[in-house]
Amino acid sequence: MEIFQRTALLLGQPYLEKAANTKVILFGIGGVGSWCAEALIRAGIGHLTMVDSDVVSVTNINRQLPATTKTVGKPKIEVLKERLSEINPAASIIGLQEIYSPETADSFALDTYDFIIDAIDSLSNKVHLIQQATRTNAVFFSSMGAALKTDPTRIKVTEFWKVNGCPLAAALRSRIRKLGGTGKKFLCVYSDEIFPNKGESTDGKSNMETVTGEDNNSTPNNKPQKPVMTGQNWDSKKASINGTVSYMPAMFGMTIAGLVTQELMSIQ
Repeated sequence: MEIFQRTALLLGQPYLEKAANTKVILFGIGGVGSWCAEALIRAGIGHLTMVDSDVVSVTNINRQLPATTKTVGKPKIEVLKERLSEINPAASIIGLQEIYSPETADSFALDTYDFIIDAIDSLSNKVHLIQQATRTNAVFFSSMGAALKTDPTRIKVTEFWKVNGCPLAAALRSRIRKLGGTGKKFLCVYSDEIFPNKGESTDGKSNMETVTGEDNNSTPNNKPQKPVMTGQNWDSKKASINGTVSYMPAMFGMTIAGLVTQELMSIQ
């Protein structure tokens, strides 16, 4: 296709053929997931399923691709699906206005996908998705938290159990360890920066909270160690409100799209 001319020039026609036949499911199309979705479609992915139950809020405008002053109140899934379909009308783009949870997990048929991407921010649902996705044959990538970050040079990719300095990864590992660990190793995108909020949340309360962390380079067999001041407090349903700047979530999402591309390029 002419729209992928420059991609074919760089990566070759065999890559585009593989990408066109690749099935990806992406959970969460907020600040990280929405940019990841667009990068995947622009990179030639032919089959993309997006899962998100949320509608556009005015507070999303500073960082989320579907969010403009004209889309406030509309389902993010509908807005992004329309946009992506205009980029590549030949792609199969499915939008599910649903939430991933232990109760809904079976409905997503994770085993039918080549790639599973986690960009959700509910701690309990994220834990469940990680456990389920790592027991499939799909390649799995996960995004850690992009809030309270300002320095793009500190974005990193590493294996989940080797992440250092990320409170969300620490909280996830603590829960996952108690549940028996993961099915296989996987890469995640994270930053070890913690840039504290300089303003106040709308309720006037500080978001600085303590969660249980681990020693550096923790493994599934290590036990939780000292408390860590995180600046983030994840409850079972939704991440706490913290400051986010436009480019950081987008860079997390673009990085994951790059990991998918790299993986496809490595397949002979």
